[in-house]
Amino acid sequence: MKAKLAIAPIAWSNDDLPELGGETTLQTCLQDSRAAGFLGVETGGKFPKTAPELRAELAAYGLQLASGWYSGTVLDAPDDLAAEFDKVAPQLALFRELGAACIAYGETAGTIQNIRNAPLSGRRRLSEDQIKVYGRRLTRFAEHCADGGVPIAFHHHMATAIETEQDLDLLMKHTGEAVGLLYDAGHMSFAGGDVLRVIEKHGSRIIHAHMKDVRAEVIGALERTKQSFLDAVLLGAFTVPGDGALDFTAVAQRLADVGYEGWFVVEAEQDPAKAPPAEFAKIGYRTMKDALKKAGYSIESES
Repeated sequence: MKAKLAIAPIAWSNDDLPELGGETTLQTCLQDSRAAGFLGVETGGKFPKTAPELRAELAAYGLQLASGWYSGTVLDAPDDLAAEFDKVAPQLALFRELGAACIAYGETAGTIQNIRNAPLSGRRRLSEDQIKVYGRRLTRFAEHCADGGVPIAFHHHMATAIETEQDLDLLMKHTGEAVGLLYDAGHMSFAGGDVLRVIEKHGSRIIHAHMKDVRAEVIGALERTKQSFLDAVLLGAFTVPGDGALDFTAVAQRLADVGYEGWFVVEAEQDPAKAPPAEFAKIGYRTMKDALKKAGYSIESES
């Protein structure tokens, strides 16, 4: 079993909350990431958008491109998906040229994940019939991206239309195999799901994995009819593996059991003033390195 460790830049700079790390340079993020031991990174708002620039920036720090977020709106798109195909084209081309494993597809039609005054309880909800229609459309979009050289990994996410374990179950039921799954332990735990059961049910669809931990006491104290997802982030709902409530040795073992190989991405949107990114990157790396080795993985290019 082979694993590669990457980290997301959101610990250094948060695109939805620019006050968190807005002054931090991309170069600081990349230097800290490599110093912590990571082989790869995901993209963020400060990353170059052209292949020559991005390749040079990553190469300067000996890093690979693992993946990166894509704000999709297939849920509300016309059936021909023409505008969606046009919208994804630049990122699809960039990721294909840089050898990214996948596009991390987040459904942002109607999302409240980036709205500070929108309470968690007000997120968009879909019936199974609506998910059936969405699933057919999303499968076509995924097939288009796969034909273009990069598969999509669907990111279930708090404050979006596909948030809970039940939402995810229905989406997997009503989409084709072209729709891969981005498994995110932190978001599933926040949504009240069983992080191990999700792997058991949908392991064959998992093509990318985010290793995000949670502070259970923060999540448990939230007033979801009043507080937003961004409020939860600012309060410290998320952290890196090894600093929260989840058992990543068990998560890694369950992923090994279903045959997952590929990127394990440490991710935790936090206030960098309270959780220094370089320090927390090292905590996350050490925790995941230990968990993966216990699960029988060999880790590519350890530093």
